[in-house]
Amino acid sequence: MRGDIPLAAVDQPGTSRAYHTGAWRLVRPLVQEEKCTGCGLCNLYCPDAAIQVVKSERGSRRVARFNPLYCKGCGICAAECKAGAITMVTEDNAREAAK
Repeated sequence: MRGDIPLAAVDQPGTSRAYHTGAWRLVRPLVQEEKCTGCGLCNLYCPDAAIQVVKSERGSRRVARFNPLYCKGCGICAAECKAGAITMVTEDNAREAAK
């Protein structure tokens, strides 16, 4: 009987990369590149590893980039950003800002 019951909730190791959880969010982070210092605090605190600090497309500076497939919109990044470069906006407002 014991062989029929798994001893752990996860019985096979795997990865969450296959699960795009970004569709859960109501708000998303918006980075103001001119304020971003590229310090990486947002990356450090992101519970979903949805942030990378990369070279800016507008120059040689490093800036935060969010992966919309995994970001759940928790807002921890915005709360921890010392430069005030990250604000949380609704999905509709993010689309307008991208235009």
